[in-house]
Amino acid sequence: MAVPSWLERLRAASKTALVQDGKRKIHYLFEDGKEMAEEYDVKTGQLVSRKWREKNTLGGSGKWQVEVGEPTSPLLSALESELIKESSSNPVFMRKDTLSSFQWRIRNLPYPKEVYSVSVEKEQRCCVIRTTNKKYYKKFSIPDLDRYQLPLDTAALSFTHANNTLIITYQKPKEILAAEEQLQKELKKIKPANNGDGDCKTQ
Repeated sequence: MAVPSWLERLRAASKTALVQDGKRKIHYLFEDGKEMAEEYDVKTGQLVSRKWREKNTLGGSGKWQVEVGEPTSPLLSALESELIKESSSNPVFMRKDTLSSFQWRIRNLPYPKEVYSVSVEKEQRCCVIRTTNKKYYKKFSIPDLDRYQLPLDTAALSFTHANNTLIITYQKPKEILAAEEQLQKELKKIKPANNGDGDCKTQ
């Protein structure tokens, strides 16, 4: 039996939608019990955040793992908040996509652009950030390419540096752009649970 494509899995998942604060929020529940929550900007259709949650070993819901968007937790203890303040100069790695590319930002990296190199490791299916001064090293994957089973392309990768932030851009392949366009059309057909008329009708 063929493995269902990622687009087929998204279509088969149980989905609910909510429009709030200028964002369309979509919650997916997959057959294997995994959950995915996405937020899109209502005006632009741009992905703002994506996070995942799996069942834990006891069968309860685990913690949300952020894939796209700010890596923040709303429930920080006072001690954790203090620790974060102390380490506020440490590099902060986050993904923030555009409509045409995957993009990662690493804040608090003060070194000039020529210090960095960003490469594709095709066999390991990941990208690697290195610095000539050995001050920063990071290996990261692109889950979207894995889900669509697409190869990594060195030519699609570029980076720039400004305001102590390293910005890495990977141009989305045409297959993903086409799939995302198709998905957006389907997501817009889902009637939001809070459609503003006070009704809670289900379709």
